[in-house]
Amino acid sequence: MTPNQKREAESTQLRLEGVTKRYESGGGSVTALEDVDFAVQRGEVVAVVGPSGSGKSTMLNVLGLLDEPTSGSVELRGRPVAGLSPSERTDARRESIGFVFQDFHLLPTLTAVENVRLPTAFLPGDATGRARDLLERVGLGDRLSHTPDELSGGQKQRVALARALVNEPAVLLADEPTGNLDRGTGTRILDEIRGISDGGVGVVAVTHDDLVTEYTDRTVRLVDGVVGGA
Repeated sequence: MTPNQKREAESTQLRLEGVTKRYESGGGSVTALEDVDFAVQRGEVVAVVGPSGSGKSTMLNVLGLLDEPTSGSVELRGRPVAGLSPSERTDARRESIGFVFQDFHLLPTLTAVENVRLPTAFLPGDATGRARDLLERVGLGDRLSHTPDELSGGQKQRVALARALVNEPAVLLADEPTGNLDRGTGTRILDEIRGISDGGVGVVAVTHDDLVTEYTDRTVRLVDGVVGGA
């Protein structure tokens, strides 16, 4: 291994090598991903683009350890994921991966602070202070006690960002982070995501929005489950 290859390996937060994912159904086998190689480095923002049905959601699920590939390998922070028990996969997700969903997935009866600290519910200690700090970081220091129905779409997305960061993940996976937002609000969210990457977090954003690609270091195109498809 050359020095450059060694530095890249040490910086790689999440990697897929030769990943294929097939789903079996009554009508036969459907290939969602085929021989996909992909990696995101520390502090890098990567956009994954492609038409509907191209395999983007499946790729995000495999990257997030929510689904296992039919073949190929997944490495999280240099550690092979294959062979981990369900509880070990859950621990790996909680410790190293943050998720931001298009529809926010905030609990309606909880305040912003309570939603942000929710991923820490089964961990020792009280994460209220960190939740407050993260909300202040994303400009919601005056909305700590507000419930989701008292927040705008952009504010909800910023709460979701803060929640994704509460466990200090190595990788942030974002599914259509600007999908429900107007352009101005989307720009502010992308500024936040860019700032997150500057702090060393690797970011993968699955998107249909050309605006997102203006904020990324690299864009990967996925068509019919193949990276670099026409």
